[in-house]
Amino acid sequence: MEKKKVVIALGGNALGKDIEEQKEAVAKTAKVIVDLAEQGLDIIITHGNGPQVGMIQKAMDNLICESDNYKQVPLPTSVAMSQGYIGIDLQNAIKYELYARGIDGKVSTILSQVEVDPEDEAFQNPTKPIGRFMTKEEAEINEANGIRCMEDAGRGYRVVVASPMPKRIRELLTIKTLVGAGHIVITCGGGGIPVISDEKGRLVGVNAVIDKDNASSLLASQLDADYLIILTAVEKVAINFGKENQEWLSDLTVEQAKEYIAQGQFAKGSMLPKIEAAIRFAESAPGRRTLITLLDKAAAGIAGETGTVIHV
Repeated sequence: MEKKKVVIALGGNALGKDIEEQKEAVAKTAKVIVDLAEQGLDIIITHGNGPQVGMIQKAMDNLICESDNYKQVPLPTSVAMSQGYIGIDLQNAIKYELYARGIDGKVSTILSQVEVDPEDEAFQNPTKPIGRFMTKEEAEINEANGIRCMEDAGRGYRVVVASPMPKRIRELLTIKTLVGAGHIVITCGGGGIPVISDEKGRLVGVNAVIDKDNASSLLASQLDADYLIILTAVEKVAINFGKENQEWLSDLTVEQAKEYIAQGQFAKGSMLPKIEAAIRFAESAPGRRTLITLLDKAAAGIAGETGTVIHV
């Protein structure tokens, strides 16, 4: 009997805010992952990298300010760095948890490039702030040099980059091969390293941030997964969130989800992209379902005991 495939998109609470917190957080995350593996599931893990890639980019930016010997580090390079160090911490934590339970399991991290369309309209309207905070004067110099900046919540100015839709996961065959060989695979960290294919077929990094949940939805679809699990800070999705008439949702059809989106029920910076990614996966083939819930409720969610399930 073929195993069910599950793509698990880890939220920021599964990783911590710095290196020390991350090691503690991934140890707890590994227990949940191995619990699911013990149910006989094929598991593919994706993760965010917002705080981590920001820390790397800020450190690199500050280095340039302190010395003329260093040049600007491209954002795709910082994404690759974050994939590496987050991936190895997750990989080692999962391997140790497997070992502690006497399970001979295999775990691999794949640095992954995700191709985007250079004509994506997101490049004309960059919205994702990255890197260090700048003064207004520094931002104006950047703008004069063609680098888009924006004021960020009263804290100063930051560079903004595009958030295009993912189109193709370039390491997909490698991921499929490893999953087929029984590996728990960690990949598409931070939405993947954003690249475009040039006229000679070479992959070229672009200054962009790919939404992790969008990349996870694409990955789950292309791996023919049964479930996409988007882990977040709440046990279930709600409508009228934070109001007296707040209502938690356990079961949500794609049609209902689209109606709630039209009503403006989901916040743009938090739940909306998760719901949109959930819809894309659920619609991609018959029988596919997306679960949105807390990390420690993932197993119960798959058992139908909690969380919000989005389906056709």
